[in-house]
Amino acid sequence: MIRFNIEIPDQGIANALREKIDNLTKPKGSLGRLETLALQVGLIQQTLSPALRHPINVIYASDHGIADEGVSKSPKEVTRQVIHNFLNGGAGVCFLARQHGFELKIVDGGVDFDFPPIPQLIDRKIRKGTRNFLHEAAMTEEEMEQAIRYGADIVSDCHQEGCNVISFGEMGIGNTAASSMWMTCLTGIPLIDCVGAGSGLDKEGVQHKYKVLSHALANYKGDGSVTEIMRYFGGYEMVMAVGGMLRAAELKMVILVDGFIMTNCVLAASRLYPEMLSYCVFGHCGDEAGHKRLLDFLGADPLLHLGMRLGEGSGAICAYPILDSAVRMINEMHSFQQASITKYF
Repeated sequence: MIRFNIEIPDQGIANALREKIDNLTKPKGSLGRLETLALQVGLIQQTLSPALRHPINVIYASDHGIADEGVSKSPKEVTRQVIHNFLNGGAGVCFLARQHGFELKIVDGGVDFDFPPIPQLIDRKIRKGTRNFLHEAAMTEEEMEQAIRYGADIVSDCHQEGCNVISFGEMGIGNTAASSMWMTCLTGIPLIDCVGAGSGLDKEGVQHKYKVLSHALANYKGDGSVTEIMRYFGGYEMVMAVGGMLRAAELKMVILVDGFIMTNCVLAASRLYPEMLSYCVFGHCGDEAGHKRLLDFLGADPLLHLGMRLGEGSGAICAYPILDSAVRMINEMHSFQQASITKYF
């Protein structure tokens, strides 16, 4: 499988960053998370004057075989319909991207539909949807490795275009079910605590979803390794996101993490390369059941809690202005010496 060279940021510059932050014209620590974010970005970029350039939100899309079991309120054709909405600029993530200056890249990783050639749609289709993991592995080893490479290569393209801060979104009916399976298998948290309403299931629908996933878990006979769990229960879009995150960390990019599904992708990526967590900024805690428990498991402190559960990278983009404020703070605030102000703490 493709290998990544991911290093924890060198801490040699940490004291100089703290000194610069502490000597800005404010009481020490008074800007809270902005200060810790500025420190994190400064460490990632190894500079006292960090910068955020050309933010991009990559949305990987694919259909899931498990959707045939009624684990989602939405039918599979919604995946292709929402992709058209992305391309037409009418989706929720689109207005947020326009508001905050993000470029959107839409990737067909395995949608069960034959799109005509569309310049704005990146064609990396591996197969028209994964297999039904109630009965068999969602993908082959070769398909999993291909998805990781595709996801990573797209991030390399973003980096070459000047991007150094990136977020990831997804589109794929059934992917909260797949994410619940990754969560329970990779954390040991009971499945019942990992299963939620997804796109809007009622109580009875959630119970049915849990029953289906329980049967799938009972049927699983694999070795329990991270890559085996990814392959057996994942979606092509999720595995692509893992590859994208690992390449972003390798390239020392800031990774803005979205909701439940993308946090599960961070979970899988960090089980393969724990060092990648140093590059992650967790954008928000969503209302999908299990998200808070997963964030707690990862020791993550999200920036926002807005009751969101849209996915698509929407929560990550919403959090971007806070990250931008942190970078502006360290670059634009005057020091006490510059401002001729006596330290007042």
